[in-house]
Amino acid sequence: MKSVVETLNPTRVRLAVEVPFAELESNIQSAYKRIAAQVTVPGFRKGKVPPMVIDQRIGRPVVLEEAVNEAIPQLYQDAMRENELTPLAQPEIDSPSFGEGEDLKFTAEVSVKPKIELPEWEGLEVQVDDIAASDDDISERLDVLRARFGTLVTVERAAADDDFVQIDLNATSDGEPVEGGQASGVSYQIGRGGMVEGLDEALAGVSAGESKSFRTTLVGTHEGEEVDVEVTVNAVKEQQLPELDDEFAQLASEFDTLDELRDDIREQALNSKRIEQAMSARDKVLEQLIANAGDIPLPEELITQQVEEHLADGHGDDEHRAEFEQNLRGNLTQQFVLDELVKAESIEVSQDELSSYIIQQAMRSRIDPNQLAQQLVDQGNLPAVVADVARGKALALAVEKAKVTDASGNGVELNRLREDGTLADPSELEGGGVPAPAVDGSFEFAELDGEQSDETAGEAEAADEADEADKKA
Repeated sequence: MKSVVETLNPTRVRLAVEVPFAELESNIQSAYKRIAAQVTVPGFRKGKVPPMVIDQRIGRPVVLEEAVNEAIPQLYQDAMRENELTPLAQPEIDSPSFGEGEDLKFTAEVSVKPKIELPEWEGLEVQVDDIAASDDDISERLDVLRARFGTLVTVERAAADDDFVQIDLNATSDGEPVEGGQASGVSYQIGRGGMVEGLDEALAGVSAGESKSFRTTLVGTHEGEEVDVEVTVNAVKEQQLPELDDEFAQLASEFDTLDELRDDIREQALNSKRIEQAMSARDKVLEQLIANAGDIPLPEELITQQVEEHLADGHGDDEHRAEFEQNLRGNLTQQFVLDELVKAESIEVSQDELSSYIIQQAMRSRIDPNQLAQQLVDQGNLPAVVADVARGKALALAVEKAKVTDASGNGVELNRLREDGTLADPSELEGGGVPAPAVDGSFEFAELDGEQSDETAGEAEAADEADEADKKA
């Protein structure tokens, strides 16, 4: 096989491949076997039809076409490997003309990874902010902890900010019910937000047994649809928090005194700040690495295609298009540079590292790791995952070799980065706390059905508040 590469631009090539007829013999024999298994010829068992009979009944050109269709994908891959090209998309392969005894000739155009020079990556110098846990940080975390042990008490007054209300919701459009737009027995804290725009304003001043209507724009399944919503308040409750004293410290922790609890919370806050600092260092090292690489050519055809596919359903405006394209360009640039570092340092991904990554992603998506692994295999996405893990390891290596200082000039400890380049969760670090489930900001009435007890509602809301506080910290 011979192959010639014509560079159309830094990220697109035309590959001309020529294969002698003799090298296609195995494909031709394979084609005869497949055809023999598919045709029925009197006097011959299925699968046992001789090639000569197939030539007479089906035609030799059909056999050659079948052989070529089988051969081209492998020949294309071999040619790409031979010329050390990495494809970024499916190739555009011409329809070759091929006859008996002739060499097979075909061309393929494809977007490829650009050839770039790896910039200097060892010893990068970056500066991050100092870390400190303020009294406000400690107070906020203590308030979250108190909320976990608070109780909800029904009150006979109009609802106000921070109250918990038990509500029914009914959305209509032009007087007709909206599918999935009804819910009953929903526990909601006024001022929390995240359910439906306008709900907080509608609930203010409404007492149990009263209803109020407002107009809003939905998200989720009915994104962008304007509807009328009637909210009925069934109960108004306020949260009563325990006093901050030694008794509370003993109830809420393993400590005997409030001072000991405060000290532990301060250390947790500092630990969270350290994680943020490590994340900032990682991001700045990556930014500097990319900056040192200079202008990286990007596959414009691929970018245009992915942008159009992303917006094909009609969602998003010009601003969204520009933002998506900018992020796509940034991601491709990072991938290209980190891939060069992976190659230069011969970074490999072990089975344990791959398994660990899949387990982490499965936990975030709340699905079974084995199910996720099977999906990756079935969809052919496992090589992309391996590449992502390798890039993460490359970035972690660059961070490890970097000189990172805080604003005060002190060296920064960065052992909170995993080997794959991601940041360790607070729960994996001593004193880091346990992260609460993420809160989805989308709104779907049908998913909110169900009555909650006072205690359950209080714990659920407190857990959500704890999550928000952890994010801020």
